[in-house]
Amino acid sequence: MGSARGNSIRWKVGSRQPAASTLAQQAGVSPLIAQVLLNRGISDAEAARQFMRPTLMSLYAPDMLPGVIDAAKRIAQAVRNGEKIVIYGDYDVDGITATAILWHAIRILGGAVEWYIPHRQEGYGLNEQAITQICNEGARLIVSVDCGITAVEEVEIACARGVDVIITDHHDFRPDGKLPRCLVAVHPRLPADNPAYPNPHLCGSGVALKLAWATGQQFSGGNGKVNAALREFLLNATSLAALATIADVVPLVGENRIIARFGLLGLKQCTLAGVQALLDSAGVRNEKLDSYHVGFRLAPLLNACGRMGHAAAAVEMLTSATRERAAEIATFLQQQNRKRQETERSITQEAIEQIERLGLAAEDNHAIVVGGEGWHVGVVGIVASRIVDRYNRPAIVVSLDGDEGHGSGRSVEGFHLASGLASMGDLLLGCGGHEMAAGLTLKASNFEAFRERFLAYARAAISPELLQPEIECECEVALAELAMPVVEQLQSLGPFGQGNPRPVFCCRDVELAAEPNVVGQRGDHLQLRLRQGTTLMKGIAFGFGEMARELRRGMRIDIAFEPSINQYNGMRSVEAEIRDIRVRS
Repeated sequence: MGSARGNSIRWKVGSRQPAASTLAQQAGVSPLIAQVLLNRGISDAEAARQFMRPTLMSLYAPDMLPGVIDAAKRIAQAVRNGEKIVIYGDYDVDGITATAILWHAIRILGGAVEWYIPHRQEGYGLNEQAITQICNEGARLIVSVDCGITAVEEVEIACARGVDVIITDHHDFRPDGKLPRCLVAVHPRLPADNPAYPNPHLCGSGVALKLAWATGQQFSGGNGKVNAALREFLLNATSLAALATIADVVPLVGENRIIARFGLLGLKQCTLAGVQALLDSAGVRNEKLDSYHVGFRLAPLLNACGRMGHAAAAVEMLTSATRERAAEIATFLQQQNRKRQETERSITQEAIEQIERLGLAAEDNHAIVVGGEGWHVGVVGIVASRIVDRYNRPAIVVSLDGDEGHGSGRSVEGFHLASGLASMGDLLLGCGGHEMAAGLTLKASNFEAFRERFLAYARAAISPELLQPEIECECEVALAELAMPVVEQLQSLGPFGQGNPRPVFCCRDVELAAEPNVVGQRGDHLQLRLRQGTTLMKGIAFGFGEMARELRRGMRIDIAFEPSINQYNGMRSVEAEIRDIRVRS
């Protein structure tokens, strides 16, 4: 068999399980849906029904989250006593929305609250100068969101000034396991040696949602209820947390999927002026929102000003901005995002040229490290993602500025990037992150030594198999199985993302019922008419335009594809979004 991409993509095709027919009967779904559920570890009828029809009632009670009760009591006390509270956030979507959630909740309860978001040049997380400034300006309680679990030294500054610190975070702990000496830490993976919370992958905004909920309960006497104003806001907060849950690429399973699903459903009804301005600016108001719209339309706008300048405008839009001011900020975010896109394209091209010139994509290199003077530090993470997509190996991109370099990396499944960086701390001024994404700071004079060391580490730690692109198919199907009701049920398994991927199937021995049609402004894509037995289906293969010369009517092919529903002129039909094509010999 031949592949559209030189046989370089492996197909991992799941097997049909006999248990699927039993589950289908018990849960009232098609056998194909039952197989997809089994592939996601859902094997009994009740769990299947909950997955197909989740409810907000299935969210875990906030008091299950480690540290949240003590944190909520201290915040409620600060509100009652009129103490100044400062929320210290991060400059990405997760940090921005987490800051907004806690700010609104404390304001609704009558608290005196401000927020602080560092400039990207200050670096991620708490920093000594900012903590000192916040203490000097009269804060009595600092609450971090989406950061702080490694900020041992920075928290000591506040403690020495008699200022209480609550840390709320979801990121990895320090390699030495040391925690800040804060009043309380709220983290879904505490205690580190035996975490008890059922959802270890709650994002920072999700943690803030639980803390806001718990604080409302404490303010109402700890009887499990919250006042009407806060209860209404918590529905809005779920939409903010949904943006972060999807944008932060945490697994969309269990509680995270419930937050994402109901938050997406509630976005258009959200009463926050900033959310409505964001939807209008992104041009998605008339579309059925899913994880795609968050990842590619909404999140880039929120991230844009943090990448190109300061995220303060995005936080203002989601907190105190009037409707008119929110619209102004949303327009500004669009401008910043366009600037980000131009900068990203330029640096990506320079990075690719460096990779090719230095032979960094050679077969014996299992990772890529590039760096450049003056590369905008706000986009190096996105550039790293582009390099991973292109070369299918971990990538670190470093912005060199004078004596220092600030870098960001992205990984591939199976390689823990943050652990790799932590193992070479002698060459770094600092590093942090998790398995799939991490950041670092180093002396510019150490860049070449770091590159050499990291490439050697990756060469030893990453097998060649990890570097081969793979398409994971749920199972093999016949086109006739994909009737409209089945595909509609498949779509109800969303929102899709990390941990809950869009279902992809394999279909073999499909006939091309017509000559392929090249479409797109540059002829990049293929439109196909597929036939298997008596079943006809349209197919679209994005990026396969060059394969048109290989394909002819009557040829037989195998396809890896995602079933979708195409709507055109009021008509709906099932279509195959083709991920790979193999011509049968």
